[in-house]
Amino acid sequence: MDWVTGLVPGGKENYNAFLIIVYRFSKSIRCLPCQKVDTAIDTALLFWNNIISTCGVPKIIISDRDPKFTSEFWTDLYDMLGTKLAFSTAYHPQTDGLAERMIQTMEDILRRFCAYGMEYKDHEGYTHDWVTLLPAVQLAYNKSQHSTTGKTPAVVEKGWNPLLPVDHLNKNLLTIHPTAKDFHDMWKRACDTAAKCIAEAKNIISRGGTRHTWNLTLRKGTRC
Repeated sequence: MDWVTGLVPGGKENYNAFLIIVYRFSKSIRCLPCQKVDTAIDTALLFWNNIISTCGVPKIIISDRDPKFTSEFWTDLYDMLGTKLAFSTAYHPQTDGLAERMIQTMEDILRRFCAYGMEYKDHEGYTHDWVTLLPAVQLAYNKSQHSTTGKTPAVVEKGWNPLLPVDHLNKNLLTIHPTAKDFHDMWKRACDTAAKCIAEAKNIISRGGTRHTWNLTLRKGTRC
């Protein structure tokens, strides 16, 4: 698990970062918006509400030596839960090469997605930014074939692929609520863009390319 930071504040909570979690077995991902200044307790609650609540307590957590993960609270909490904490130095994959490379690849994909400057305004006047659209990356990635397993993370984890917004599209509706159409178009566009970002990143890897460094110093007013 690792953070992507330096993002323009988004959503009603003004999130400026998100936590990436990669499951070692299935290679599936979870992307959780958060604040860069979140404490270890905030992160523990985020992990509890979104990961432990659905998947249970993990046997091992691999992360870098962020102060949140090395804090007495965090280490004592997972000692009690029986979870092994494995620490590595960022971008030096001695601890777990696969996990580190996956995190790096995911950071490239997610920053590439944000670099498209996606933003969508619905008929109700609400502007949807990266916080609303980020789940599209998670959905598209978990439905894309992984080179290691030869299957999609979703199939390995659940046994089936999730449906995309266009998979069972009902084209016979006579009237459609304008904001409902906005939501469908927004989700479709986000999924299409996410798939494009994933394909671009995989193409670089297949050609033996190196990890691209995204210099995203985002300031207020920058769209992401």
